[in-house]
Amino acid sequence: MANWHKISGSVTAPKGFRAAGITAGLKPSGAPDLALIVSDTEAITAGVFTQSEVRAACVDYCRQRLQEKPSSRAILCNSGQANAATGEAGWQDAIQSAQWLGEALNIPPESILLASTGVIGQRIKMAALETGIPQVVFALSPEGGDAAAQAIMTTDLVSKAIALETEIEGRPVRIGGICKGSGMIHPDMATMLGFITCDAAVSTPLWQGMLSRAVAKSFNQITVDGDTSTNDCVIALANGQSRTTAITDPQSKSAQQLEAMLTEVCQYLAKCIARDGEGATCLMEIQVSGTVDDQAARKIARTIAGSSLVKSAIFGRDPNWGRIAAAAGRAGVTFNQEDLQISLGDFQLMDQGQPLSFDRAAASQYLVDRAAGAYLTDDTVLIAVCVGNGSGKGTAWGCDLSYDYVRINAEYTT
Repeated sequence: MANWHKISGSVTAPKGFRAAGITAGLKPSGAPDLALIVSDTEAITAGVFTQSEVRAACVDYCRQRLQEKPSSRAILCNSGQANAATGEAGWQDAIQSAQWLGEALNIPPESILLASTGVIGQRIKMAALETGIPQVVFALSPEGGDAAAQAIMTTDLVSKAIALETEIEGRPVRIGGICKGSGMIHPDMATMLGFITCDAAVSTPLWQGMLSRAVAKSFNQITVDGDTSTNDCVIALANGQSRTTAITDPQSKSAQQLEAMLTEVCQYLAKCIARDGEGATCLMEIQVSGTVDDQAARKIARTIAGSSLVKSAIFGRDPNWGRIAAAAGRAGVTFNQEDLQISLGDFQLMDQGQPLSFDRAAASQYLVDRAAGAYLTDDTVLIAVCVGNGSGKGTAWGCDLSYDYVRINAEYTT
């Protein structure tokens, strides 16, 4: 049983953090579009970024800043323009953004990290940003986490946030997070932004290692449409304001407890993204076991979750397990097909490589019921696959592929 509990506040739940989200005029829709997260003190900072060769200016900016100094005070995120594939002008816009915020907060620009989301190829509306930065600084509040979560949304239908609390050395330690993402979602980062705050004191290499492992088990295990993007990042700040002893030993109970809670936060947010996939009607959870190691299991799970044929079958409420078997087989993981077992919810469809008789109408109704529960606790389509007797286990999350996905993306810039 988890030794933490859910609390309110998202990124402002940990001590020493404030946040805000405002409408600065960056989006044509007039929706909130500028978010700010600030730590009262310098915070150890870890980051994981897109693997794309076409990157937004904010990604290169953050990488450079964290190489020079693995700590920060603030994260500024604009929504509406990705500032990706914008060349030297986009890079100068990023530098100017940090300078403006540094002046407004009275901190060095080197302590500021940036994120952007929106249409690729569009620079930030700098006049609106210059006016908006003093406003978002003025709006900073210990209760501003939800507003920040709303201000980073693009095609998201719902904001995504969580905060958890545990106890270390008799003191409360909290981790909060917000993220955005709905389309262009695929493992190896995706069109998503994630911001995490923590009030524990953690050594720099340990905090980076914790985040990288947590991302591997969460954000890199989700897929909506097989597309990755240019702006993806997960940034995590740990400011030590819980006043616990600094965690430096990865084998210590405190380190393992903190990493487990960080992973839980990341997995919760990752599932929120998959659940909110563009045009989605249900969440898919693929559980794979029996591989030689966890990495192999995660690879099979990702392949099944990302299969357009599997996703289409789920949307059509068709319990076509052959598509699941085919996806598992092309994942690039060696296994004996005679060991293959597949279940859909409580329905076992295949065992020891052989098809089983099952109530097709009832299995189809299971899929119908999951779709009817969208955004509720019963919207998850569970697919379980076993490929042998190894100890490896892995999970991936995705969503079905509906007609609305094409409509949303066909009309994205028009």
